[in-house]
Amino acid sequence: MEPRGLVWHSLEPRGETMLTTRLQEPARRLAFLLVLCSIQLAEPVWAAPLRDQMASAASAAAPAASTVVSAATSSAPGMTSVTQATTTPVNAPATTSVAEAPAYTPRGADTCIRCHDDPKVLSIFKTRHAVQADARTPFAHLQCEACHGAGANHGAHLHPGEPRPPIPRFGKDSPATVAEGNAVCLSCHQDSEHVGWQGSVHDREGLSCTSCHQIHPEHDPVMAVSSQPDVCYQCHQKERADFQKTSAHPVYYGNMDCSSCHSVHDSLTPALLNAQTLNDTCFTCHAEKRGPFLWEHAPAAEDCSNCHVPHGSVNPALLTSRPPLLCQSCHATQDHPSFAFTSGGLPGRAPNGFLLEQSCMNCHSQVHGSNDPSGAVLNR
Repeated sequence: MEPRGLVWHSLEPRGETMLTTRLQEPARRLAFLLVLCSIQLAEPVWAAPLRDQMASAASAAAPAASTVVSAATSSAPGMTSVTQATTTPVNAPATTSVAEAPAYTPRGADTCIRCHDDPKVLSIFKTRHAVQADARTPFAHLQCEACHGAGANHGAHLHPGEPRPPIPRFGKDSPATVAEGNAVCLSCHQDSEHVGWQGSVHDREGLSCTSCHQIHPEHDPVMAVSSQPDVCYQCHQKERADFQKTSAHPVYYGNMDCSSCHSVHDSLTPALLNAQTLNDTCFTCHAEKRGPFLWEHAPAAEDCSNCHVPHGSVNPALLTSRPPLLCQSCHATQDHPSFAFTSGGLPGRAPNGFLLEQSCMNCHSQVHGSNDPSGAVLNR
């Protein structure tokens, strides 16, 4: 007999036997396929050592792959971090690339000062930011790159004519937005004095941290009592003129600065005051005016600005106007020795004692309040 396909044809004449063979062909083909699928091929002798070697290499590469992913997902303070990384199996084709972590210089600030050797830049080593023993400072970690970002590409050796990759910088000529620049500072400065910066008056006006602060100088001008007002005067011109008047707080003489009364980073008061109210701010120095008094002067207990100008005035004692005009803005003249003065009471005609001396305060000396049982009219 001669085999042909999956059916064995006999030499017998066509008849019942041939017909039976044709009817059994599908079943025989199915049985033959099942036999082929169930055959277990024997593994060659040389395949076992190769299989064991490949398994050892795969297990050794697993820790290294996890280390690469951890390094790629780490980030520096104030810089954008890589939050996701994709690993490729050992035996898979290299069709996807793993996101690279920012490249930092191996020597930190030593790399930067090879070019940035200006004294104004090097003075940062005398500031608090450069104290390596303090874990809160930038120089305790990535040094210059903690604020300016990864600088390996920026500090690399370039061929002649090759442009140097930029690095984040701060100041008036910075291409970064105000929000991006402030985010670097706020990544560390999140204490009680700075946590409310977002949404504050200065933040809404579009000011950045570098609008007032200088990071590299040994002494930041805005942090010194004598030089801080000059920084504020760059915007607050009216207040600068007020402090030049004859009666003013001693800001001009360097005995106090703007932050003595104002909280420039965060405050719930309209004028960014350190205390909750204007009176509480004034009482930090003028404690004798706080009270409580047995006999109170209502305007003084309500608001100091009813009678006083906080920055400066041409009138004595920072008054909004001179007595008795100031007093008569509230107190009527009927049934009282005082009266509205005209030009007839000025020197040269008939001088009036109220204008030559302390006016109403000749008698009512305790204008803020009195604790004397007989001081109902604030006269003792």
